[in-house]
Amino acid sequence: MTAEVWCVKPGQVGYGESRELQKRLEAARQNGEIPDVLLLLEHPPVYTKGRRSTADELPMGEDWYRMQGIEVTDTDRGGRVTYHGPGQLVGYPIVDLGAYGDDVHEYIRRMERVMIESLGEWGVEAGCIEGQTGVWVGDRKIGSIGVHVDRGVTTHGFAINVNNDLQPFEWIVPCGIEACRMTSLTRELGAEQDMGAFMNTVARVFGELYEREPLDVEPSELTPGPLPVAR
Repeated sequence: MTAEVWCVKPGQVGYGESRELQKRLEAARQNGEIPDVLLLLEHPPVYTKGRRSTADELPMGEDWYRMQGIEVTDTDRGGRVTYHGPGQLVGYPIVDLGAYGDDVHEYIRRMERVMIESLGEWGVEAGCIEGQTGVWVGDRKIGSIGVHVDRGVTTHGFAINVNNDLQPFEWIVPCGIEACRMTSLTRELGAEQDMGAFMNTVARVFGELYEREPLDVEPSELTPGPLPVAR
């Protein structure tokens, strides 16, 4: 019998609120109270600084970005500076790595494949570039990865540009890559895409590649109040 992964789609969620929810789910997963969880959501405009970020990746200075209406915040994920905003699909898997031999590299390889295969189903041929992080369409970056692992359970995850404004990427050094060109499903296909339908594709492909049965769970079941008991 295939284990479940709870798929939760709460819409647009503030970055700090999403971190609090991830930490809560992380503790519950570490204690065996819930199965794996996949949060699929969007954020208001925010630059997040990974553990290896440096000041030159935000060349305008943090106050300038805040004047543009973009939050700037530290985070405990790997990687460097990136941007999240409305129209970008962000996936936060809360996963027990024990099922994958505690192999973080295997976990990340599957995450790359989730993005690549999901994009492929929507008519965009994507892949990886040796020596670079994330997922690319030619020389244009469309998906990013940054994870954190504590006591064998993951937080943070991936982001795929779907319909989001790409201008904020041009104001920074995204993921520490100079002159990095960004793209999106909208830009590649020439029209705005159905975020809900694409989200469903990602959830299904995630289940297939991580060998889990996706089960939709309402956000209200996770917060506020106690978490539901694992089925």
